[in-house]
Amino acid sequence: MTADALLSGPARLVGVDVGTKRVGLAVSDPLQLFARPHGTYSPDDALDELARLNEGDGVDAVVVGWPLTEDGGEDEATEMVRAFVERIEKALPEPTIARSDERYTSERAKELLRRAGVSQPGRYDKGRVDAAAAAVILQDHLDAADAPPAS
Repeated sequence: MTADALLSGPARLVGVDVGTKRVGLAVSDPLQLFARPHGTYSPDDALDELARLNEGDGVDAVVVGWPLTEDGGEDEATEMVRAFVERIEKALPEPTIARSDERYTSERAKELLRRAGVSQPGRYDKGRVDAAAAAVILQDHLDAADAPPAS
């Protein structure tokens, strides 16, 4: 992390939604309360963007959407994401990587886009949905971190 990043406040968290062709990214605010879509990139460009974000504000952790089957098992999609996580580990110095169950995040992202007034064609734009799904993944992680312990 740069000296400027240390002076500007806490590092951010980055949410990642890995797809076969695109990777959606989302970032948290500096206080790590809210997630917002950051963009959609090719896998190589997503790694470059993660490195750029780390050089800028710093990245405290990367929260990766972990694809699971309906019964909670892993499949080919999980293996694809696992391989991308290995690339993140090589691209960032000592990254903290968290996994977050990504089941239904695309559907939730489409619903959030609908509620935000995005037109139907825009709600189904794959790039927009991928970035919004990354924000859903990250927001779920942020909300779980703030949840009070179970009694």
